[in-house]
Amino acid sequence: MTDRQSKIAVVTGAGSGIGRAVAVELLRAGWSVALAGRRAEPLAETAASAPGGASLAVRTDVSRPEDVEALFTATVERFGRVDLLFNNAGTFGPGGVPVEELPYEAWRHVVDTNLNGAFLCAQAAYRRMKEQAPQGGRIINNGSVSAHAPRPHSVAYTATKHALTGLTKSLSLDGRPYGIAVGQIDIGNAATDMTARMRTGALQANGETTPEPVMDVADVARTVRHMAELPLEANVQFATVLATAMPYIGRG
Repeated sequence: MTDRQSKIAVVTGAGSGIGRAVAVELLRAGWSVALAGRRAEPLAETAASAPGGASLAVRTDVSRPEDVEALFTATVERFGRVDLLFNNAGTFGPGGVPVEELPYEAWRHVVDTNLNGAFLCAQAAYRRMKEQAPQGGRIINNGSVSAHAPRPHSVAYTATKHALTGLTKSLSLDGRPYGIAVGQIDIGNAATDMTARMRTGALQANGETTPEPVMDVADVARTVRHMAELPLEANVQFATVLATAMPYIGRG
């Protein structure tokens, strides 16, 4: 990266899975990274995965406005600015529950985490990026292939990921005057603890349960890093990274 481009990132959901992989990739590449998550121990494990990296662990529930504000305040106090937000924290919610049986509390939890949390973090990042000097920065939202095509019994998750696409487009438009680039990565079947069931069998649209291929989560992390390290004059608006043979395009 050029001297003009600073290297201060905030990664939410950094305690496991895709968030951890991206945080470690950035730390190893020389970024300073604020690690956000609800539990301190996994955040410490993420930091330990990149020895010598400049990291800051902040316990954060992204659905709570006061937690999000504290996260970004701590990041600026420690590192001076915010150049990248990887808006990653999310939850699938209860799996395999038909829409007519989904409790409202479960729906609300998914919406609060996946959509409201993404908005709160983007808003906080946007404020800092607009005010700091030099002005600008980048936000990368973690969408999903579910932002395009749902799985059976995934109404809350799918609805929030479709909404996240609208959030990405709106933020991208509003950020133009201030040098704030906003894009989205839609990921399919990265190998993490959350997707372990894919390898043993996932419910398909035809009612069958079939194992699905997965890909190395490191390939996702490298893609995010590529998006992050572009100059602000360039932007990957939408990227889709998925296991090559997963049942997504066509009929599977």
